[in-house]
Amino acid sequence: MTALQNLDSIRHFQSLCDACQTLASRYHGPADLRLYADGYLHALRRTAVLDPLSQRRLEEVVDRWILDPSSFVGPGDNFSTLYETGRN
Repeated sequence: MTALQNLDSIRHFQSLCDACQTLASRYHGPADLRLYADGYLHALRRTAVLDPLSQRRLEEVVDRWILDPSSFVGPGDNFSTLYETGRN
């Protein structure tokens, strides 16, 4: 298993997790979350904030995490409403 060891990587992972959870709570689906994560990771690559090894590990962890529906909670902290399209 790939673990994040760099403190900056951990901070970026947490920031990405928080942003994706906010998007999921606003009824954004997996494709939207993937697009957001890809953009975030691309920006990190372009700015070279992380060393190449830390960047690669972060990308691997995000790839696994974002595909796991148990990583997110739906609107109203309800798993059953995750990714529902019914917006009022």
